[in-house]
Amino acid sequence: MSDGTFADLMTRERERINSERDNIRAQQRELEGKLEAINREFAAIEAYENAKTGRGTRGPSNGGGRTATRARRGSKRAEILAILEDNPHGFTRGELLAKMDLKGNKAGEMSVSNALTALTKAGVVVRRDGKYIGGVG
Repeated sequence: MSDGTFADLMTRERERINSERDNIRAQQRELEGKLEAINREFAAIEAYENAKTGRGTRGPSNGGGRTATRARRGSKRAEILAILEDNPHGFTRGELLAKMDLKGNKAGEMSVSNALTALTKAGVVVRRDGKYIGGVG
């Protein structure tokens, strides 16, 4: 086999594998979106039930006899994705914090930072020119 033929074979194989990987990532993003939608539905049902019964959101005790309000895991990610979907130009971290009314809330700011890191690592969000952009392909 000549070097040219082998190089062509490797190029085609790389293209095939890259295409397969891209397809799987697209499927993964679609499934993550569906899962986030289901999580939002559960949160809405819980909020409705709590509103109807006059209860607060269940959460770990804060030691004062009341229950602390705690969001479901992943809800920050879903909220961030929803905000980014509405703006194709993206937002800086500070703009996201302001839009989510979390400026000055250290725990909230950390939660957003962690969610942005996870979304970026998962390839759902990219960072360009200091702005986070969702819905990337």
